[in-house]
This record gives sequence, C-alpha cells and structure tokens, in this order.
Amino acid sequence: MFVALRMQLKDIFYKIPLLATSGSMNTEVTSLTMDSRKAGPGSLFIAVRGTVTDGHAYIETAIQQGATAILCEEIPAETNPDVAYIRVQNSARTMGLVAANFYDQPSQKLKLIGVTGTNGKTSVATLLFRLFRALGYRCGLLSTVQNQIDDDVIPATHTTPDVITTNQLLTKMLAHGCTHVFMEVSSHAVVQERIAGLSFVGGIFTNITHDHLDFHGTFDNYIRAKKGFFDQLPASAFALTNVDDKRGLVMLQNTVARKETYSLQTLASFKGKILADSLFGLNMLIDEREVWFKLIGQFNAYNLLSVYGTAILLGEDPTEVLTMLSGITPPPGRFEQVVSDDKIVGIVDYAHTPDALQNVLETINELRSTDEQDYMPQIITVVGCGGNRDTSKRPIMADIACRLSNRVILTSDNPRNEDPMDILEQMQAGVSPVDFKKTITIEDRHEAIRKAVELAKPHDIILVAGKGHETYQEIKGIKYDFDDRVVLRDAFADRRNQ
Repeated sequence: MFVALRMQLKDIFYKIPLLATSGSMNTEVTSLTMDSRKAGPGSLFIAVRGTVTDGHAYIETAIQQGATAILCEEIPAETNPDVAYIRVQNSARTMGLVAANFYDQPSQKLKLIGVTGTNGKTSVATLLFRLFRALGYRCGLLSTVQNQIDDDVIPATHTTPDVITTNQLLTKMLAHGCTHVFMEVSSHAVVQERIAGLSFVGGIFTNITHDHLDFHGTFDNYIRAKKGFFDQLPASAFALTNVDDKRGLVMLQNTVARKETYSLQTLASFKGKILADSLFGLNMLIDEREVWFKLIGQFNAYNLLSVYGTAILLGEDPTEVLTMLSGITPPPGRFEQVVSDDKIVGIVDYAHTPDALQNVLETINELRSTDEQDYMPQIITVVGCGGNRDTSKRPIMADIACRLSNRVILTSDNPRNEDPMDILEQMQAGVSPVDFKKTITIEDRHEAIRKAVELAKPHDIILVAGKGHETYQEIKGIKYDFDDRVVLRDAFADRRNQ
C-alpha cells in the first residue's frame, strides 16, 4: 500500500497560494494532523478555526509534541527557530489541498461520486456501492452508517470525514484495487471545507428540506451550502439532480459540470414511473423497462432512479444495471422490517427530519390500505428528536406523526446534553388538541418501544423513527448500547412468550 511517509514542505505546498513563510521549506514532514494531541516528530500541525475551538491556541502544544511545521492563518508573535511556519488565507481549505498533495492525489485516480441532499444520501451512496460491487468492481464507501473498502468495514464518526482522513481512506482504497468510491457529502462538510482538494467525477442531488438550521442559521444558507458542492464540480464531471424537488435546478445554476436530471413526474434525462407499491416491493417503469425492486415507497423510487442514472452516466449497460438493482436490499435502518409471529409489522427508519418522517408515514398509509383483509391495520409511531440540534423541527415532527398515525408515542432520541423532557415538551407543543388522546409521552425509549408492541394488534404497523441504523443512544456525553431493531425484536419475543 502506498502512503506518503516523508515529503518536503515545498512539495506538500506545490501550487498552493501562500501568504508568508518562516523557516525552511525543505523541512521534512511525515504526518498531517489538525489535532495537537496527535502531533509528533515530523508532523505538520494545521491550525483550523472551528465553531467551538481555534486551532491557533494549540500551536505551542503541537510543537511541544514534536511538530516540525505549522500551517496557520496567523503566525505567532514568537516563533521557534526549529519549526517552519506557513501562513495562508484559509487553513481549512488549504488543509484539503495539502492532504491531496501529501497522499499523491488519490481522488484523481478513482471515480469519486458525491451524494448530497437532506434525505436519501446514505441510501443512494450505499445502493451505488452495492450495485457496482455486483457489477464486478472493487469499491469504497464513505457514509453516515460506515466507511467500507469492499468487505472491510471501518466505523464512521461523521457523515463526511475530515479531509485528512478522507485522503487516507482513499489511499487505502486505491491500494486495495478500488476503482469507484461513493461518498456522502453533508452541508456541514461543504461549509467546513472537508471536501477541498477532492476530485469528483460526479455529484448527485436527492432533495432539500427543513434540517440543520442549528448550524446554518437560515434555510437560504443551507441551500447555498448544498449548492456549493455542485459549484465546485469540474467541467469533466456530471451533476445529476432531482428536478421534482423545487430546488433541484437551483443546484445546477452555476455548475460547469454536465447537467443531468431524473424525475418521476416530468421529462428528464432519466425518467421513472411507479406501477405498484406494497410492503413486499416496488414495481417501476424506468426508461421504458419494467422492473421489480425489493425496496419500498416513493422515496426509494427516487433513490433507485438516481442510482440508475449515475450508473448509466458512468458507462454501464442499462439492462445489466436494472437486473442487478432488482436484487439489492435496503441499507440498514432504512425502512427495515421486523415482523412478529402474530404479524405485527415493525418498521425501523432513520427518518429524523419532518420531510423524511412524512415520506415514511405517507408510504405506510398507502401500503396498509392495499392489504386484503377486513381489519384496517393501525399505525403506531414511536418518535423523538435529537438534542443539541435544530429545535424548530420538534413540534413539526410531532404534528406530522399525529396527523399520519393512529397512535403516537413521543420519546427520547439522542438527547445528548439536553434534558429529554425539555425536548419532549417542545414536541408536545406541536400536538393539536384533537390529537391529545392518541398521544403518549414516555421518556425512556426502551419502554416506549415496548409500549407500542403492547398496544399493537396483529397486522398493525409500528414505526420506530429517528435512529435507524444507530446502535447507541447518546445521553450527557455518553453513548449507551441501544438498537431500535434489537429492542423491537426482544419486545416481540416477550409478547410471544406471554
């Protein structure tokens, strides 16, 4: 495996604009870090101004740890004669360019596809990863759920890793023989320059709805962050957008990449139509070919269409792509079903935004009405909202759950550093007086799921929303083992044994 272990500063900063330097540019560097605690002999420490801390405050700590070079936006008044200092306009952006040079431009040697949007990023990236592996390629995946190099799974800590970690992973993927890499690109990552220096051959836009206003401040800022990804794409790349989303074409306004579209409702480069939808699968017409898929719901119809379009734009055969796609299962925690012995259908889904929750519940409502039985299944929704995140969506999500469910249990999600009851009170504010009687509030998520199972009758549908694939619950800075799917299965088993 090739990893750059030793490189001079003048080579690391090749073609990168510099404002000033102090010390020798012939200094050798053996590692890059933005964490002063991880600095060591031969390290280039990169001082980045973050939302919580300023890396410039840790320059001296990094030097004491052995760092031999410092990348910063402001050179300290007192410098160490044994250390090289490089001043730039934007440390975060320069870090991406430096990492790309240090690791010998791995993204330029791969077909790197970025997926952005409020909902569907993980599903689309994972489906692409599974599809191209089924087509015979060695592939890499960078996603919320996990990072993966073919069969080798690497836990993910962020939707989009820092750019040093990304280049390290891309280098490992190259060494493993990967040709294609599919990567979620979050709005945070665009703003924080975590994709700087990466070379994408294509970008996909899924949709944009209410989310992350705690970080971006306004919806317009959020839109601009998503659009910023497409603005950065080169002319050699393609930009594939969902034109059924009212901001789909906005994403393409300033891109120089080749503009492509997909749609279920209008003319587009890649056109689809839902022929039938049930709890057992989805029958679609895609570019005049009829195909049955194992995925469910209109939102997955869009995901499949974007994946199909991407594969064709990457030069794959349409018939072979659809054949392989028809056998692929949903990503973990995305409309994942857990069924009891007495036919209660549990659905675990990552829906943690108003739009995602509405999409899932509308799909369940449509599917339950097609069941051929006398009893109309009831929908019992277990839902919460994460702490230290956008507070404005909390009453909205409670309202959606009440409008589209027969019973609702409001509970904790990942309260993080907030009081769970404060979050639940904000959700309760979205419950209208007519829905009070069908709403229960249970702070303990484990008990909330068990209560839903207790209330359910055979053929009822329990939606457990918000955490999906996650295997932990974060409370007061501690991550406790917690998996909605496991709790649901255990509750079903206890019901069977009663």
